[in-house]
Amino acid sequence: MKPHLAKRLLLFALAAALIGVTAPEGFGHAWISQYTYASAPAKDAPRPAAPPATQQPDSVMQPKPVALSKRVAEYHIDVKLQADTHMLQGEQTVTWTNPGRQQVSELYFHLYPNAFRSKETTFMRESGGKLREDKATADSTGYMNLTALETTEGYSLLPRLHFVQPDDGNPNDLTLAKFKLPNPVAPGKSVTLRMKFEVKLPEVFARMGYSGDFVMAGQWFPKLAVYETAGTRGRTTEGWNAHQYHGNSEFYSDFGIYSVKINVPSSYKVAATGFQARASVVQDGRKTYQFYADDVHDFGWSASPDFVYSEEPYSTEGVPGVRIKLYLDPLHAKYKDRYLHAAKSALAKYAQWYGAYPYATLSVVVPPKGGNGAGGMEYPTLVTAFSAENDNPGYDLERTVVHEIGHQYWYGMVASNEFEEAWLDEGFTSYAEDKVMESEYGVAPNLPVESSYMTDPAPLKQLSWSYHDNNHYAENVYIRAKLVLVGIEKQVGDATMRKILRTYFQKYKFKHPSTADFQRVVESVTKTKWNDYFSHFVYGNAMSDYSVAAIRVAPVQQDGKAAYENVVLVKKTGGSNGPVSIVLHFADGTVMPRVWDGQDASVQYKVVHGAKLLWAAVDPQNDNVLDNKHINNFMKADLDEKTRTRWSVGLSKLAETLFASLAW
Repeated sequence: MKPHLAKRLLLFALAAALIGVTAPEGFGHAWISQYTYASAPAKDAPRPAAPPATQQPDSVMQPKPVALSKRVAEYHIDVKLQADTHMLQGEQTVTWTNPGRQQVSELYFHLYPNAFRSKETTFMRESGGKLREDKATADSTGYMNLTALETTEGYSLLPRLHFVQPDDGNPNDLTLAKFKLPNPVAPGKSVTLRMKFEVKLPEVFARMGYSGDFVMAGQWFPKLAVYETAGTRGRTTEGWNAHQYHGNSEFYSDFGIYSVKINVPSSYKVAATGFQARASVVQDGRKTYQFYADDVHDFGWSASPDFVYSEEPYSTEGVPGVRIKLYLDPLHAKYKDRYLHAAKSALAKYAQWYGAYPYATLSVVVPPKGGNGAGGMEYPTLVTAFSAENDNPGYDLERTVVHEIGHQYWYGMVASNEFEEAWLDEGFTSYAEDKVMESEYGVAPNLPVESSYMTDPAPLKQLSWSYHDNNHYAENVYIRAKLVLVGIEKQVGDATMRKILRTYFQKYKFKHPSTADFQRVVESVTKTKWNDYFSHFVYGNAMSDYSVAAIRVAPVQQDGKAAYENVVLVKKTGGSNGPVSIVLHFADGTVMPRVWDGQDASVQYKVVHGAKLLWAAVDPQNDNVLDNKHINNFMKADLDEKTRTRWSVGLSKLAETLFASLAW
């Protein structure tokens, strides 16, 4: 999911003011960046006319003949939307095949809608009823009830069902359940269960719910947890990986097949994972769609009578043929071409850089104004943009679509465990998003400013709910994780970084890799050990701060002539991030560059020269993207020690306070 960077304009305004204050003392140099943001589209620019309403076609398609994943789960679901009561009535038959080498006697299911059952669930306690800028309303309550759970022989398993809370022991949390099977499932064998369930949709919040007539059904059905085999993500023994629904957490599921019938009022259009397998049927004022998807690990759908539908086929290298389907809110119907261009650009670049997009469809849903709780989210072959709140959305429109389509690779196909290693999805997607935005729209990230957001760095490889709050989570698994990847790129170069990510994707698509798996790919491609880097920045909470700590200038005699002994002390605080450049600038215009390997705690440069040193700067081009304290990168030589210390400490604290309060 893409977090909305709120307060960005205020942040930049205050940062600019800080530059203005510090510039007279020379500290402004620490903020100089070669990165710029392109302007948003002009408000007065001509806009394409809103397209006429198009009937959603019954484009029936067939499954592909080759399996791309281990299809551990198979779901056959019938669901009916009761629009007036915001209820889903569902039946499903689910078959689970044991992928391990031991027999399995119990199953775990995620019942995610129960996160909204009360204020005492783990999700609501941890989130405080907030996610990004969205807040739960009085009507943002919902639940899932299992009304039947039985074997194919009709034996009821409901009495065996128990809600479990392995993460925090919260008895009010009913988002994870387990039950013992009548007979264990042998390795390679399957068990099939029949289930009935009902879901009360909340007013849209935290990825699911309703807003007026709009419905977003995400995490809406009883979903099997992942049974990890030995070797998966470093496991030494096989077993279930099952967690509750947490305030910061997203999801983790196994690959399989979905055949889903969705029954809605006849005026509704439906967007869903996969493709239509049969023509829709209208009867008694209602319409039934049937969708099919394989080699996916989730199924999401959305419905509204107000969608403005548009479809366009698209093919390019790595995208052999995909139908891009737009489900636009009427307010954004005039932006159809922009949504299509963003989707095509993202598909083309990701396929070129990482690997082919193997699915036949890609749906983009634009929620209505007031429905942003469903916006900016990813599901297999379906993404949601930000809601149509703004009639002049600027580049947030493109950025959100590009980001969510990036998830089709790192969340969708690579399928990282977002409970435990969220950075492998969010950080990788944020990195890829920046590349597309710069390549296609000329919008480059201001990485020095983004690194300054890092006021509380934390390890990336940790449980998502171990972060203090959603801001702390987002600051690290989105921005800091992206900077860690850019830091690798800075050391190995663009071409090698592209090879690293392509190799990682190709090797681990459909396989649930871990952080250690990614490190092994980095080391394999570069033929270099990266233990220190990963120890500092991935497993540890380090940033990489280099500073000009002290300057001393004293007159001396050299060969009978007056000269100056100029001594500059540069220190490292935090982790090493490759060689760092240093510039010494003298009063006679002489510029002396130096390169320090940055491995030791400090380095001292002593230069006898005919002119005084005016100033020294470390990393003047801001190449060290993991330096979150640029304000100490520059120092003038003619400041007295008390003034220098006062400015350095005072402004550093001011900057830290500023970014801590406004970064998210």
